[in-house]
Amino acid sequence: MKPAERTLRARRAAHVMHSRGQTNTGPARAAFLKRFEDEVDPERSLPEAERQKRAGHALKAHMAQLRLQRRQP
Repeated sequence: MKPAERTLRARRAAHVMHSRGQTNTGPARAAFLKRFEDEVDPERSLPEAERQKRAGHALKAHMAQLRLQRRQP
């Protein structure tokens, strides 16, 4: 099987699984996002809105770093 066909089959399978509601990524996503809240405010001393704002920026910085790493030879 060619790589392009494998990709299409996997993509289709993922869409079918999601259309049936057979995924439960909520807990994993919450844990992933909590990591950034812990990074910016480990003692939970900031107001919720400020903590969320900073955590959002930390997440964006993390994703930008991943993109940079992917571009390096």
